[in-house]
Amino acid sequence: MTINSSTGSSSRSTSTGPGAPSRVRWIILAFLVGASFVAYLLRSNMSIAGEAMMGDLGFDKVELGMVLAAFAWGYGLFQFPGGLLGDRFGSRRTLALLALMWGVLTLLVGLLPVTLTPAMILGLLAGLRFLMGIAQAPFFPVTSGGTVSHWFPVSGWALPNGLMSAGLTLGAAATAPVVAWLTQEFGWRFSFLLLAPTGFLLSLSWWWYARDEPSQHRSVSSAELDLITRGRAAKEEEPFSWLEILRNRQLLLLTFSYFCMNYVFYIFFNWFFVYLVEVRGFSVLQGGFVAALPWLVGAAFAAFGGWWCDRLSQRLGPRWGCRIPALTGLSLAAVLLVLGAVAQSSAIAVILLSLCFACTQLTDPAYWSAAIAIADRQASAATGMLNTGGNVVGGFGALLVPLVAEAAGWVPALATGSVFAILGALAWLKIRADQPLIANTRELQL
Repeated sequence: MTINSSTGSSSRSTSTGPGAPSRVRWIILAFLVGASFVAYLLRSNMSIAGEAMMGDLGFDKVELGMVLAAFAWGYGLFQFPGGLLGDRFGSRRTLALLALMWGVLTLLVGLLPVTLTPAMILGLLAGLRFLMGIAQAPFFPVTSGGTVSHWFPVSGWALPNGLMSAGLTLGAAATAPVVAWLTQEFGWRFSFLLLAPTGFLLSLSWWWYARDEPSQHRSVSSAELDLITRGRAAKEEEPFSWLEILRNRQLLLLTFSYFCMNYVFYIFFNWFFVYLVEVRGFSVLQGGFVAALPWLVGAAFAAFGGWWCDRLSQRLGPRWGCRIPALTGLSLAAVLLVLGAVAQSSAIAVILLSLCFACTQLTDPAYWSAAIAIADRQASAATGMLNTGGNVVGGFGALLVPLVAEAAGWVPALATGSVFAILGALAWLKIRADQPLIANTRELQL
């Protein structure tokens, strides 16, 4: 990963001196955390408004699951192409365009025609959610694999990714009570119309402030640039093919494990609110506030997981620095999910399930940090591959969970997540984040 120091170097601020690096990278990170918040605000609103939409549009849970799955399929299938898009056009241009699309597509859901047949409405709604999945797919590959890897020093990638995960969980936490209240007071359409402008605001502000590389930003001091670029590998004369990413054993194992972890994530993303209302007896408004709890706890665990992963990586190296938080979080999630499902008390169930979700977020920075460590300059494409596995499972789980719940009840439906969590943990026993793609490619060429 290299930095083009020719762009903007003549106007770079040096007022902070060589011993006091500027902190532009942290402002960039604040934008990314805010963008994560907006991204999840505009993607998780359907899960909350879906309860009202089922009654208004005549859907059942399986048909709502089809709509939710449409987002997951669009989101999952376009992760890797989205990473390549970010590599081609840069994070500044790409994210500005994506956020603009988020706002437009959210508006269109709120303006859904009422004169169509139920089948046409279902198809149109699924199509809009599929397009929203496509529009959101490049976000994390572009920002985590691109912006974070470019703007933060080596062995300092997990904390930024953890804080971005905290942003997304806070966005989802805000969505539940806000959309539930708006839906109850004004109807589900108004909730989409009101939230859409957040995408437009993000697009404009990111385009104004962000740059693809630290060297391109006028406020980055020489000391900050040195801090960011220190310890990076020298540039290869010829970049290797992205096909090397698709067949790299470590990235394939990492993607499989992320698939398993995100099965649990999507249980909460798609069905936790419905579970609270239908099984645990909460009202719609109560369910909106209670559904925010896992995301709030998850935000704290994501930030801690990023800090913990970076500290362990600095002391033990990336192999165990990423492996320990992932193994810990997945193992705890598997146990807590079953305990929460069988708990007799609704309050205890909510606490246990909230901790279960938080444990999945504890692992998240380790996945992204490991992918960046393995792929280096190809990190946008590699994290696109990672997030493909992590989100294709959403389309699978959005249908499997309600089908199992209909056939056998919610306890077996939730318990399927424990099986996936255990499989994801076992995969980490073979994952080595200390085996970079460049080194493996050189060995194959030799």
